[in-house]
This record gives sequence, C-alpha cells and structure tokens, in this order.
Amino acid sequence: MVSSAPPPAATGPGTDGALPPLPPARSNLGHIVVPGTAVWFVGFVVLLFFVEPLRRHHAMLWLWTFLAGWVLGLIGLSIYAWQRWAARRGRRSANQMALDEEF
Repeated sequence: MVSSAPPPAATGPGTDGALPPLPPARSNLGHIVVPGTAVWFVGFVVLLFFVEPLRRHHAMLWLWTFLAGWVLGLIGLSIYAWQRWAARRGRRSANQMALDEEF
C-alpha cells in the first residue's frame, strides 16, 4: 500500500533544510587525563604492596594493567604538551585547539 502523505517538512532553520554547523567539542584535559593518570599510578603503587598475594592467585595481570595505564597516560600527556609547544610556535601541523585549554 502506497502512502499519499506529503513528505516531512525541512528540519533546518532555512528553507533549504541545512542545519547549522556543530560547535567544536572542547573538554579540559586537566580535568580528565591528569586525574586519570594519577589514579592509574596510585593503583599501581597500592598493588606493589600486594605482589605476593597477587602471585599466589595468578593475578599479576592487575599490576601490569595499572602500570600500562599510567605509562599510556604519561605518553598521552607528553603528546599533548608537544602539540601545545608546536601550536605556540605557529607550526602548521599543530592542533590549534590545544592553546584554548589551560591546566
């Protein structure tokens, strides 16, 4: 059965149906990555006190997981600092949004 209903109206602000562009997504890196990296480090240090029970229960994977999380967080922070450094010096390949955020 074919419907004879008219097509839905345009959803955009103009008559052409175009939507306005989305604003750039911004998040403060200091509120996300720095505490996350610190939590991975604290978890690693706490698990260092429990190495023997972890070995007995074959759960050393937790220790290495926390170490990997901390190291990856440090790598991410260093890449972001490198991008900020390059953006301050006007490099074309640098992410200019890095200058909008403050730690």
